[in-house]
Amino acid sequence: MPGLFPTFCPTFSEELLQRARDTVGRKTAPHRAVQRSRLALLLHAEPHVGHAEAGRRVGLSGSQVRRWRKRWAAGDLALADSSGRGRKAAFSPAGPRAGQSRGL
Repeated sequence: MPGLFPTFCPTFSEELLQRARDTVGRKTAPHRAVQRSRLALLLHAEPHVGHAEAGRRVGLSGSQVRRWRKRWAAGDLALADSSGRGRKAAFSPAGPRAGQSRGL
């Protein structure tokens, strides 16, 4: 609803803000790192901006902004993804053809 303030309003350390400024200024930084850094800087400057508006400004969806805002408000002040997420490997690390039949 327009007019309501976001539930999660994180406070950022000066160290994180400086890392975000450095990342935004680098020409070879990964795009997602730049988006998250821009989001952190935006939320520091304008803490009550809505999820959709913040997402529109930095190139993320409103749900992504909400997720990062919630994570940062909980105290996890990091710009990188959490480890342990994503699809697990479906192959055996024993060798390049371990477990395959010889007929192929």
